[in-house]
Amino acid sequence: MEQIIRIGMDTSKSVFQLHGVNAKEQPVLRRKLFRREMVKFFEKLPPIEIAIEACGASHYWGRVLSCLGHTVKLIAPQLVKPYVKRGKNDAADAEALCEAMSRPTMRFVPLKSEEEQAALMLIGMRARLIRNRTQLANTIRGYAAEFGITAPKGMCRIEALLDRIAADESLPTLTRELFALHAKEYAELQGEIEQLEGKVMAWHRANECSQRLAKIPGVGPIGAALLMMKTPDPHLFKSGRAFAAWIGLTPRDHSTDGKTRLGRITRAGDEVLRSTLVVGATAVVSHARRTNGKNASSWLRELLERKKPKLAAVALANKIARIAWKLMVSGEHYKRLLQQPGAAAV
Repeated sequence: MEQIIRIGMDTSKSVFQLHGVNAKEQPVLRRKLFRREMVKFFEKLPPIEIAIEACGASHYWGRVLSCLGHTVKLIAPQLVKPYVKRGKNDAADAEALCEAMSRPTMRFVPLKSEEEQAALMLIGMRARLIRNRTQLANTIRGYAAEFGITAPKGMCRIEALLDRIAADESLPTLTRELFALHAKEYAELQGEIEQLEGKVMAWHRANECSQRLAKIPGVGPIGAALLMMKTPDPHLFKSGRAFAAWIGLTPRDHSTDGKTRLGRITRAGDEVLRSTLVVGATAVVSHARRTNGKNASSWLRELLERKKPKLAAVALANKIARIAWKLMVSGEHYKRLLQQPGAAAV
């Protein structure tokens, strides 16, 4: 056992498959462990490098094994897949993890603490409740349309629509009772969302960097909190462009034979973070168009003259991500400079 230099571990709820190699890259460990045996097995091993696929409970096991003195490296599933030789089973996955970890250019997922995972849980719950509210609002509109009742666009119109339905005595009694149940469910969702947003705002006010990021136009408190919660150590990124590429806001590269062909954005990374930045950038673009670019930077005004608003919003979201990375790394405050060339204003 002392010959092992690294171990690839495929995890699941109850069964864990190990694959270890020695200094000559020869397999010396192939073993299946049950959950109750995990800690006892690794307690007996000297400090060693362990690769785990970044999936459910991987951060928990990473913390547990790190406390035992081991070095844990999490690898994204899409980076492990090319090293699976054939078939799909736990032993092949563990071997692929062990092989992937040995690559000098391999990228690893930073291990999250319990506090970081609690913050991500907060954001995840908020996103789920917002999806449920949107689904319920669409359901209410659909049922109301069947009775000839419509309302203007916007989530703020739903409560007024429900009030109109409740006051309309020409509708069947059963219909009004069912809409009353929808209204109760909608009010409960709204209250839960407001409660979670209050927790997000409290977290935002307690974080100095998040407060600095919120001053960037198009970011705001929710966007700033998302950037801080979902971004690993910003120093891991070489540049602002690398950070924007991690979010998925850079063009997809289809270049060959010396010819550069850039396509749509990659949409890699976290969907919630990316969509939040794009929505914030869209609000900035809409305001600039309404005011004829009165308070917008020269860069944004020139961009809107050449590109469609949606394309301009995505480009602005890319720039916002780069500015956010710079502020996180340098500790500086955002300064709005409208007319100077090369300024960071948006």
